[in-house]
Amino acid sequence: MANPAAGYHYGNAPPHQGYGGYPSAPYGAPPFGMVAPSTFAPGTDPTVIACFQVADQDGSGIIDDIELQRALLSYNNSFKLRTVHLLMYTFTGSNTRKIGPKEFTGLFYCLQSWRAIFDRFDRDRSGKIDAMELREALLSIGYAVSPMVLEFLVIKYDKTGGSLRAIEYDNFIECCLTVKGLTERFKERDRALTGSATFTYEAFMLTVLPFLIA
Repeated sequence: MANPAAGYHYGNAPPHQGYGGYPSAPYGAPPFGMVAPSTFAPGTDPTVIACFQVADQDGSGIIDDIELQRALLSYNNSFKLRTVHLLMYTFTGSNTRKIGPKEFTGLFYCLQSWRAIFDRFDRDRSGKIDAMELREALLSIGYAVSPMVLEFLVIKYDKTGGSLRAIEYDNFIECCLTVKGLTERFKERDRALTGSATFTYEAFMLTVLPFLIA
C-alpha cells in the first residue's frame, strides 16, 4: 500500500492551485513577534491595494483584525473574528493580530483560490458542501485526511454541530486554515515524510494552541 504521507497530498498544494504565488509565513517564529514592515510587490493587482488602503485609515501601512474583517466584508467575504485571526496567524506567523501589505496580498489571493474551490464542489449551489465534497476539496489543495479526521472536521465546522453534515463557506475557510497550518507544522518535524514525528511538550503546545485561541 502506498504511503499516505508521500506526494503532494501530504500537504503540498498542486502547482496549478497554489496560493496566488504568495506562500504563508514560515513557522517557527515567536508567536507574539512583531509584524515586519512590508510593501506591495510591483505588479500587485490594484484591487488588492485599494482594498488594503481603504482599511488602513491612518496610513500606517498596518491593519488590525477589525480593519481586516471590514476590508474582507467589502469584497463579500463575511468572516467572524476567529476566522480573521486564523488568517492573520497563517500569513504572518504571529498572534499580534496585525498585517501588512505583503501578507495581505497573499491572504487575498488565497481566499480567491479557496472561494473558487468551494464553489466548484458546491455543485448544487446550496452554499454548503457535505462531508464527501469537503474531502474532495481538501484533496484538491493537497490535503488527504483520514475518514476519522474528516468526521471530526465535519462535526466541528458544521454550524448545526454535525446534524446537517454540511459546511458553509466561512467555516470551510477556517477548516482549510486549520488543516493547512497543522499539516505544515507537522511536516517541519517529519522531513522524511514518514507520517510520524516527535515533538517536545513545549513544541506540541506551541503548535496546537494558536489554532485553539485564535
